[in-house]
Amino acid sequence: QVRLVESGGGLVQPGGSLRLSCTASGSISSRNAMGWYRQAPGKQRELVAHLASSGPAEYADFAKGRFTISGDNNRNTVYLQMNSLKPDDTGVYYCYMTPGVWGQGTQVTVSS
Repeated sequence: QVRLVESGGGLVQPGGSLRLSCTASGSISSRNAMGWYRQAPGKQRELVAHLASSGPAEYADFAKGRFTISGDNNRNTVYLQMNSLKPDDTGVYYCYMTPGVWGQGTQVTVSS
């Protein structure tokens, strides 16, 4: 079975940067699409970025120009580089792999 483990979260000041990592292990038969969701307190889970097997990455409006998603060739590891962070970026960030495999999340806190 496939497992996803996130790392890289923490506390950062507004305007700062963080780099999240997600590493997959287990039975991976082919390259899968991967990406990131996040969930802020009192809000629903929302898509942050998606990396398909081919073509350009896709971003939520709030992430465009600030966040960058990347991964290795076989999608064993996917990253989320986050720059110019804002307090509204605070939340738990979850890595996913299609179809429907989720990590346990990593906390990102942007202080005021």
